[in-house]
Amino acid sequence: MTPDQEQAVLDLRTRNVAPKQIARQLGLRPAEVSALIRAYAEQAATTRLATGELYPLFQCLINQNCLIELLPERQTESAIAPSAELEDDADAGLAVIILSRKAGFNRLEVCTYLVDLWCLGVKDVSGPRLLDSSTYKDFMEFAYKPFPAGTEEISLELAQAIVFGGIEYAKTLGFQAHPDFEQVRSQLGKPVETWSGTPVLTFGRHGKPCYINGPYDDPIKTLRTLRETVGEGNFDFILGDGS
Repeated sequence: MTPDQEQAVLDLRTRNVAPKQIARQLGLRPAEVSALIRAYAEQAATTRLATGELYPLFQCLINQNCLIELLPERQTESAIAPSAELEDDADAGLAVIILSRKAGFNRLEVCTYLVDLWCLGVKDVSGPRLLDSSTYKDFMEFAYKPFPAGTEEISLELAQAIVFGGIEYAKTLGFQAHPDFEQVRSQLGKPVETWSGTPVLTFGRHGKPCYINGPYDDPIKTLRTLRETVGEGNFDFILGDGS
């Protein structure tokens, strides 16, 4: 393959032309086209790791029901007052953020962040993982199945504020982010280290921490920490089977 042909392959690939179509257009064997594309992708990945460069943002998604209590302007706009019954709005205290970046033709690099907005901050993370568009759709449907109110696309800046703001809030209560958070921190944008306080977000529930235990929590340890940091009677909690 000549240098001109190699450049033509790469140019066509940037326009999302499939390898077999590229081979037909240029009179090349599909195997050599695929090999060149693969080698170029590996080289680009190595460069990205060395420089900290991120793939272009595709989208940030969040479960819509958590935004009403999180964003003060949503509280004003909402015709429904916050529920006084903890069981009625428990899911609103969890944010599931799916952040995806365009990693090439029909490929997305995907990370997820599970943020307890009322108490523990970043409880879990996953990724980065590479998914094709079909698998990504299935992944989203599964992730948001527990939230029938649906999802909303948000800005990267708001996603950053929710994740880093949740971490900062949890620290004031004596809790640290999930230990795997560092492996997905950079996907939020390299310049971001902590939450700046903008946009204004409301962490906690009705002005104080609220703990709802999950399947992998240690509720006894968590409640002990809350008693030490904010004092008995200054937080709410509900304990269930953790499911």
